[in-house]
Amino acid sequence: MIAAVIQQASLADAPPTGAIGASASWVSGLLFGPLATTIAVIAIAWLGFSMLSGRIDIRRGLAVVFGCFLLFGARGIADGLRSSAVNEVVPPAASGPPPPNFAKPQPVANTPNGYDPYAGAAVMRPEP
Repeated sequence: MIAAVIQQASLADAPPTGAIGASASWVSGLLFGPLATTIAVIAIAWLGFSMLSGRIDIRRGLAVVFGCFLLFGARGIADGLRSSAVNEVVPPAASGPPPPNFAKPQPVANTPNGYDPYAGAAVMRPEP
């Protein structure tokens, strides 16, 4: 029952029954709601400013940013792990058509030794 309450609540869903279900949905809304997201954005901005000014080292700052990604991405990570745990055989990707064979470009005719000062790096030059 708790797993059903922790999932994203919709207006079409029935309200959770009991005090435990209501409190679990309140805590979930508090931890992953817009208020928590706003606080995390402000904290990451403050962390970036502190890292730029040299008050916090890079390793600690990256650990905090990684922790925020884990906290807010936990639902997606869990869904991905749960779907990969199912023993479904994924069909191999279909191979596309072979790459086209392009003709080798001809050397520039009006210049000596095929030198073209305006040709870019992608233009093949004749071998001397």
